[in-house]
Amino acid sequence: MTPIQKRPAGLFSSIRFVLTDMDETLTFNGRLAAQTYSALEQLQHAGVTVIPVTAAPAGWCDQMARMWPVDGVIGENGGLFFYRDKDGHGLNQTFWHGATAPDIMPQLLATADDIMRQIPQARFADDQAFRLTSLAFARSPDAALERDIAVALAAAGLNTTINNLWILAWMGDYDKLVAARKVLTEQYGTDDATAQQSLLYSGDSLNDAPMFLHYRHTVGVSTVRQCMGQLPKAPAWITEGPGGVGFVEAVQAVLDDIKILKRS
Repeated sequence: MTPIQKRPAGLFSSIRFVLTDMDETLTFNGRLAAQTYSALEQLQHAGVTVIPVTAAPAGWCDQMARMWPVDGVIGENGGLFFYRDKDGHGLNQTFWHGATAPDIMPQLLATADDIMRQIPQARFADDQAFRLTSLAFARSPDAALERDIAVALAAAGLNTTINNLWILAWMGDYDKLVAARKVLTEQYGTDDATAQQSLLYSGDSLNDAPMFLHYRHTVGVSTVRQCMGQLPKAPAWITEGPGGVGFVEAVQAVLDDIKILKRS
């Protein structure tokens, strides 16, 4: 990884999409700073499409898609995409498993009940009630317990990943990358070759690994160092600051390089 301040001048001048993790990338210690929110708004004003790509539950994504200066939200690690109506009030909801809310939660909850009988120490994360397409178990200081939960979820036929806040599980062959490529194609008419030149992704966690591995323009906020030994590929660039402070650095780099293009 190279500090983002050392990038070649104008490297990000072709960026038209910024996709970003949320927890501990836009936030830091669970809070969203005013300057980070402002950075999202500045990107939109510059004509850049902004889409958080997060493991956060549908309930959180509903609020973000309605009220934040973003163009949509890919949530529950790819299980859904929410975006505002053109009038700014209604909300469009699309799901990996179909156009309407999928009827898969009863199956997921039945699996969760089995796992919690096998592993009595396993506990749902406190946002599970707001989820529509995924299970989220609480993280634990006990690494062996986390491993046992992840193994049990996988043995039950679910896809799993771990990020800063959750041990996640879902049905379906998707992740952040697969869902992002689907949204870019279906909602924005952008193929993968174009996205390689026009998209920047920022993140900090293990479930960002597919994005770091696939895309050319990737930025890790400084807290990504905590999981570097587990990532198959490091992000290309790293910020000085953690969380939202680092995201602001990345946004400023994009905006500065777009200005270079406009002056040329």
